Amino acid sequence: MIRKIIHIDEEKCNGCGICATACHEGAIDIVNGKARLVRENFCDGFGDCLPGCPTGAITFEEREAPEYDEAAVKRSQEEKNKNERKTDERKADETKMNGMEMTGMKINEMKTDNVMTEKMNEMKKHGMSLDGMHMEHLHGGCPGSRVMEFHRGEGPASEAVPTGVCRPASRLNQWPCQIKLLPTKAGFFEGAKLLIAADCTAYAYANMHEDFMKGKITVIGCPKLDAVDYSEKLTEIIRNNDIRSVTIVRMEVPCCGGLQRAAETALQNSGKFIPWQVVTISTDGQILD
Repeated sequence: MIRKIIHIDEEKCNGCGICATACHEGAIDIVNGKARLVRENFCDGFGDCLPGCPTGAITFEEREAPEYDEAAVKRSQEEKNKNERKTDERKADETKMNGMEMTGMKINEMKTDNVMTEKMNEMKKHGMSLDGMHMEHLHGGCPGSRVMEFHRGEGPASEAVPTGVCRPASRLNQWPCQIKLLPTKAGFFEGAKLLIAADCTAYAYANMHEDFMKGKITVIGCPKLDAVDYSEKLTEIIRNNDIRSVTIVRMEVPCCGGLQRAAETALQNSGKFIPWQVVTISTDGQILD
């Protein structure tokens, strides 16, 4: 069939890989240092890969090409997600074993009951346990991923600092906020207004905290950098908690479409009817819609 599809000029291509990352369908690979359209039936012709190309090597063309195969794309993405989960599980098992080995070494060094008690209390104070399940401080994990909730209320828009100058108050109501680190069920999700935001929006839009984050639970991500499909995680969050509304804040750039699609898919797959809206921020920090 004749249809619109991308064309990559290998003479202009510098092999940076931005287009391969931007293509959520997986149609582009880097082969011998050059970007190539290796799966024509995976290219939907929407052009998410075009704006990020620094050399202008990617254009549209009308030509004979196989029909876009959405089912094949979905199967490929599911297989990729499955492999990533297996990798994460393997790393988690390795981390657990390393933690248990480290714990054993520490215990062997404790020569008396008094010393042992002192060491154990110190470990507990820093969030570590003897079974190796939570040994971040010993083997390089992330203690910053511990779930926390902040009861900020409405409060003033600014707070005084020692110098006497007022500064804007944070409206972040929970930790963590990165989608990949969030649990799928938590107390702060109950009755929450959920803000799903591209991480760049907080830098582009100056009043992000007051206009969007205030009174909401904020979750952030970047589908271009994380290269994962957030829809499964977001579906579980919406399905497993009493979410009252969803606001999606994205940048105008095409790669942010991945975050919007993931949120819309999650809303649909959750089986719930929840009010939702999309707000787009321009690269110069203006609200477009």
